[in-house]
Amino acid sequence: MKVDSALDRNESSHASPVFTSARGFPSKILITGGREIGGIGSFAESLRVGFSELGIPVEIVPASHIFRRWRELRDPHVLKILSTSAVFSAPFARRAICIAHGVPRADSQGWVTTIAVIASYKLANLCAGTQLVAVSHYTASTLGAVFNVRTDAVVYNPAKPIYLEPQSELDFERCYITYVGRLISAKNLHRMLPAIRDLLDENPGLRMCIIGTGNQRVQLEDMVEGDPRFEFKGTPDDPEVREYLRRSKIFVSGNEVEGFGIAYLEAMTQGCIVAMPGSGGGLEIAPENVGTSVQLLPLSWERTEILATLRRALRQQRRPVETTRFTVSAAAEGYLKADARFSNDGRGPHGRS
Repeated sequence: MKVDSALDRNESSHASPVFTSARGFPSKILITGGREIGGIGSFAESLRVGFSELGIPVEIVPASHIFRRWRELRDPHVLKILSTSAVFSAPFARRAICIAHGVPRADSQGWVTTIAVIASYKLANLCAGTQLVAVSHYTASTLGAVFNVRTDAVVYNPAKPIYLEPQSELDFERCYITYVGRLISAKNLHRMLPAIRDLLDENPGLRMCIIGTGNQRVQLEDMVEGDPRFEFKGTPDDPEVREYLRRSKIFVSGNEVEGFGIAYLEAMTQGCIVAMPGSGGGLEIAPENVGTSVQLLPLSWERTEILATLRRALRQQRRPVETTRFTVSAAAEGYLKADARFSNDGRGPHGRS
């Protein structure tokens, strides 16, 4: 596919334009990835699809291998999209976009990791050949207000195309409350399980589906004490995850500082009522649905308050969510718009030297 023909089709079929820098489209795009799990794990591959649709060559490389690509790292014709663990290469890069996937949590990640992440964002601010892009306005605002980190743009994470495929039938038997993601304390599933069990007791036939792996799995299994209504599914592939979401009435997740929350979006597209904390980037997905198909969990994590939220969610009817902003094409265009701000020599738009 030629870039010019892809660009022509895009301009005729989308309201938003594709942006090119003074040197035009990058000759190639390198995206670091391959190590992360959870929502971040699908980021690089989804973005690769978006750029490929425009006919731009894309390669995903492990962050640890970025210095092996020294010539491309320095090449102002090659756009580099760097995950947090690859930002250490920013001082040597030209035409590089660093991604702020979220706000670090000292309580779960530790101070060393937290300081390292913030330092990497600060480094991206200081380097002449880089820009820092946040995955939500919540992330951008929090980094600016709390850590004085400047973000150059906001580009929402894209949903995998499989979750945006047309659905011929939405009237599935919905018998699950579902969680999809890493099984770690920051997601607060352990705080929700007692209230979820209360809801299952009140509604015979309702079950809990837990998809994911992590260091909290044993604790969660101990909490449910072998109750067969709680099903631990491990890590099925995307078609299977989509089927579970289509059989789910409620989707829950509880990170109070979720950077964006791609799992929320995927659940909404499959007709789930979503219960999420009253904070975080997930609230930007469908703010018009808050109070109906989006129910807000209390930040107190009181069992009775969580149960009240889940009861309200169970009474709600699904509402459609607008997904144009969250396609792989929209994400690719967002990054190309940021790329257009680089100068010919691959330096950023802020006059840094």
